[in-house]
Amino acid sequence: MPKRKDLKSILLIGSGPIVIGQACEFDYSGSQALRSLREDGIETVLINSNPATIMTDPTMADHVYLKPLTTKSIVEILKEHPQIDAVLPTMGGQTALNLCIEADEKGIWKDFGVEIIGVDINAINITEDREKFRELMLKIGVGMAPQATATSFLKGKEIAQEFGFPLVIRASYTLGGAGASIVYKPEDFDELLSRGLEISPIHEVMIDKALMGWKEYELELLRDKNDNVVIICTIENMDPMGIHTGDSITVAPAMTLSDRTFQKMRDMAIHMMRSIGDFAGGCNVQFAVSPDEEEDIIAIEINPRVSRSSALASKATGYPIAKIASKLAIGYNLNELDNQITKSTSALFEPTLDYVIVKIPRWNFDKFEGSDRTLGLQMKSVGEVMGIGRSFQEALHKATQSLEIKRNGLGADGKGYTNYDQIIQKLTIPSWDRVFVIYDAIQLGIPLGRIHEITKIDMWFLKQYEELYLLEKEISTYTIATLTKELMLEAKQKGFADRQIAHMLDCYESEVHKKRTEEMNINRVYKLVDTCAAEFKAMTPYYYSTFEEEIEKPDGTRYVENDSIVTDRKKIVVLGSGPNRIGQGIEFDYCCVHGVLAAAECGYETIMINCNPETVSTDFDTADKLYFEPVFWEHIYDIIRHEKPEGVIVQLGGQTALKLAEKLEKYGIKIIGTSFKALDLAEDRGSFSELLKANDIPFPQFGVAETADEALALADELNFPLLVRPSYVLGGQGMKIVINKEELEEHVVDLLRKIPNNKLLLDHYLDGAIEAEADAICDGEDVYIIGIMEHIEPCGIHSGDSNATLPPFNLGEFVMQQIKDHTKKIALALNTVGLINIQFAVKDDMVYIIEANPRASRTVPFIAKAYKEPYVNYATKVMLGDKKVKDFDFNPQLKGFAIKQPVFSFNKFPNVNKNLGPEMKSTGESILFIDSLKDDQFYDLYGRRKMYLSK
Repeated sequence: MPKRKDLKSILLIGSGPIVIGQACEFDYSGSQALRSLREDGIETVLINSNPATIMTDPTMADHVYLKPLTTKSIVEILKEHPQIDAVLPTMGGQTALNLCIEADEKGIWKDFGVEIIGVDINAINITEDREKFRELMLKIGVGMAPQATATSFLKGKEIAQEFGFPLVIRASYTLGGAGASIVYKPEDFDELLSRGLEISPIHEVMIDKALMGWKEYELELLRDKNDNVVIICTIENMDPMGIHTGDSITVAPAMTLSDRTFQKMRDMAIHMMRSIGDFAGGCNVQFAVSPDEEEDIIAIEINPRVSRSSALASKATGYPIAKIASKLAIGYNLNELDNQITKSTSALFEPTLDYVIVKIPRWNFDKFEGSDRTLGLQMKSVGEVMGIGRSFQEALHKATQSLEIKRNGLGADGKGYTNYDQIIQKLTIPSWDRVFVIYDAIQLGIPLGRIHEITKIDMWFLKQYEELYLLEKEISTYTIATLTKELMLEAKQKGFADRQIAHMLDCYESEVHKKRTEEMNINRVYKLVDTCAAEFKAMTPYYYSTFEEEIEKPDGTRYVENDSIVTDRKKIVVLGSGPNRIGQGIEFDYCCVHGVLAAAECGYETIMINCNPETVSTDFDTADKLYFEPVFWEHIYDIIRHEKPEGVIVQLGGQTALKLAEKLEKYGIKIIGTSFKALDLAEDRGSFSELLKANDIPFPQFGVAETADEALALADELNFPLLVRPSYVLGGQGMKIVINKEELEEHVVDLLRKIPNNKLLLDHYLDGAIEAEADAICDGEDVYIIGIMEHIEPCGIHSGDSNATLPPFNLGEFVMQQIKDHTKKIALALNTVGLINIQFAVKDDMVYIIEANPRASRTVPFIAKAYKEPYVNYATKVMLGDKKVKDFDFNPQLKGFAIKQPVFSFNKFPNVNKNLGPEMKSTGESILFIDSLKDDQFYDLYGRRKMYLSK
C-alpha cells in the first residue's frame, strides 16, 4: 500500500530534556522521523522543550514549539493548527508515549479529530500493564519468569512469601528501569517495594522470580501494514540478567547462541509483535536465555516504539530504523521503500554484518558523591560509546578507547587493579569498571572458571579476554627493535593501541607508530558499514577502521584493500564530542552538526569523526564522510594522514575535541579558527590573568598551587571563602568552595590523588555576587555578542546547573556596558576566530571575569533557539575565513524572556546530597518563554534561588 493521501499534517512529540534513561537517542530518532516525513511533502509540527538539540532547530520541522510537554501545550498547538491530521508519539521515548496516552484519556485527540499513527494505544497498554502482558504471553505460548502484580504493600509481601528470594521488583509505566530493583534479602524488601509502588504513576509493581545469571538478548523489529516483518539487529548483552540493558555492555550480532535457539528466538519475537496489536512501526523485544545446554527462552518485555537500542541498532547496521518506521506509519510497505545505504535494494531485507559492534555505557558517578555505584535494574549511565571492528576484541578495545576515562584500552596501561580481594569484590558487585577488571583478574591468574562462576559472563567472552592477555604477555618479551611484523599486526587486529604496545615494549608511542607505519607498512584500512556485507554496492560513505593482511597479486605486488577513496576536493574534519556525560552533552552535538552543514555550504567536503551512537552527528548522511571511530589521538591522526584535510575544527566538540588541539598543533595539523596558543592561554590562569591585567579588566584574586602546602600558604593571602578547581576540566569537575584550612587541605589532597600533577587554581570566592555570561562571535577584528544571560541563582552554582534568563532581568545599564566592553576586549586579545563564552561575577556594580572559553559553549544552542538565529552556522563560516562578522545581517527575535531551566536525574541516586555547587550535576535542560517578569513561573524560580547553594 503506498503512502496515505489523507495525511497532510503530522504532530510529532519529542522527548523533552535529557535525563538518565532517556537521552539523545530519541533526539536522533525524532530528527530522522521529521526528515522522513518532510521528504514525503508532509507538513510537520514538533513539540519539544529541549533547546540543546538539533531536533528543535527551525530547519528540522515546519513549525517548532519549544513548549512544556503537557496536554495544555498540546491543546494550544491543536487550536493553532486545526489542519493536523495525526500524531506520531513513538519517536520521543516514554515521555512522548505517556503524554500521548494522557491526551487520549482526556479525549483531546478525539475532540480535534487527530489520529494516532505508528502505534496502537491498546498495544502500549498491553505491554506496559505487566499483568495483561503476562496473560497474553501465556496465551500465545511464550514462556515468562514466575511473576505476579502487586497494587498494594500487603499484596507485595504475600507474593514475596510465595516466590522466595532473590526477587525482582519492576514499576509499571516508568522509563530507564526507574523504581526497579533486585532484592536478595528479606530485610531489604519493604523499602524497595514501597519505592517501586511510589515511583509507578499507577502505583503498581510486578514482582518476578529473579533469573540471575541468565543471558540477555534484544531484537529490533520493523513491521508494515501488510504484516511483513524484518529483524534489523540481534543484540547480545555481555552482562547477564540483573543489569539494565542501558547499563550493560552489548554486542551485535549475537555471539554465543546456537543457530536452533537463534531461529526460535526470532520466531518468538515476530509472534509476540503480531500478538500485541495490528500496527506498523518499530518494536524492541527482550529475552532471557538459560545458560545451560537447554537454552530455554523466556520473554522479558516488548516495547512497541523506537527504543534506546534502536539508535544503536541503526548505527550498528546502517539501517535507519526511525526513518523507515516513520514511512511505515504513513502507510508505506517495506517493499516500496529503498534501502537507504545501497539505494538499489529494498528496505524489505535484513541487514548482514561483516563486522562486530560493542557498546559500552558511560557513567558519571563522580558527580554524585556517595552514590551507590552498583549496577542493577535501574539505569544509571548518562551516555554510551560504540566500537566497530572486524573482531569482538578489536571492537571491545575501540569502545574502551572511546570512553575518555584516561584508559588506553584493556590492560597494558599500568592502571589495572592488582589486589586479589579488591578484584574479587569488583567482579562480584558489578560496577562501571568491571569491563577492565575482568582483564586484571586474568592477569592476576584467577582461573576463567572462577571468573565465570562469579560474573556469569559467558565463557566465550572470557576466552576472548584471555587471548588478549596472552598476546600482551608474549609481546612483553620483545623490545621495539625485535618485535616481529606478525605480532605487531596481530596486536593491531585485536585492537591494541600504539600506546598500549609501547607500554608492553617499554618505549614511546611515537616509536611504535613510526615502526608500524614506516618500517612494517601496517596501516589502518577503512571499511564500509553497508548493511549487506558488501554483496551490493553502497552509496553512503560510513566507515570504520581495521587492519588487514596484505593481498598478493599474480604479478607479485602486494596491497591492502581500502574502501575509503580520497577525493581531490578540499576537506574539513570536524571532531565530535564523544560520549554524552554531565558537563558535555548534546549541545555540542548540535554545534558539530551545524559546523558540518556550514562547511558544506562553503564548498568543503566534510568529514565527521565521532563514536557516539545516540546522536545526529553520527548519522550516515550528516557529513560527506563519517568515520565511526574513537575520538582518540591515534585514530584521528591516521584518518588525517589518509584524508589530508585543509584543517580540523576543534571548537565545536566541547572539551573532548579541545584536548586534542595540542597534539594537532605539535604534528603540524592546521586548527581551523582560534589557534591552539589562544585556546591554551585561556586555560592557563597565570597567562590569562596577565592578559586581563594588561587590558585593565578586573578578576577575583587568585593563586596557583601544586601541593597542599602551597595551597595553605596561598589561603592566608587570598582569604576564605575560596573556590578550588583543577585546570583543564569540564563541567566544573572537582570544583569546590571551602571555608577553612581543614576543608582546603582535605580537598586539595583528594584532588591531587585523583588528578596527579595538576595545577590547582584557588580564587577568592565573591560571596553573594550575581553571575552572568556572554557568548560572542569574533573574526579577529569585529566582535558580535550573540547573547548575554543572567543566572537566577547566586554566583557559586555551576552555570550548567543555574536557571538563567536571556536577556538579563536586573543588570543595570552600567553593568551591561562593562560586560559588553570586557567581552569585546577579551575576544580580541585572545585572537578569537569563531565562538567565545565568558563568565562574569557582578558585585557592587563591578564586573569581574571568572573565566573565558574560546569555543562553542553549552548556551550557544539555547541562544540560537531563543533568538531564532543560526549562530553556529555564522561562527563556522567565520572560522573557515569564508565570511567576516560584518557580512551577516543579525536579526535576533525574542519577545519577553527565555529561561534556561536545568533538569536533574537525582531520582536515580536516592541517597545523594542534592545540594548544588560549583560542580555541574544536571543532565539536561528545557527552555521556558515568558512575556514578562510578572510571570508566576519566574517568581517561583527567583524565590527559590538561594535554597540549594552548598559550600
